[in-house]
Amino acid sequence: MAKNPLGKSRDVENPYATFMEGDFEIRVLKTYKIAKNETGDQYARWFTVAKSPMTYGSWEYGDTYRSEVLDNFRLTYASPEFIEAYRDDPLLFDPGTSW
Repeated sequence: MAKNPLGKSRDVENPYATFMEGDFEIRVLKTYKIAKNETGDQYARWFTVAKSPMTYGSWEYGDTYRSEVLDNFRLTYASPEFIEAYRDDPLLFDPGTSW
């Protein structure tokens, strides 16, 4: 069984990835499955922290479905570990993207 390289929780200031859309920001602090096992799983979830105008500058922690993040936000930052885990995922990285 392969070990999940993103399975250890990180601090909000050191996320695996950051996604944004307008004033909304989501940071991925942990994933529960290895990347290849998330493909096709509509219930694959990530432990995230989110900030928006509705949180009044505070972070809200919780699990979020991967599909909700990918369908509604754009990737703005990816750590080396995140890039390595998801580099072959066309929903996250355009094959022509150089990170």
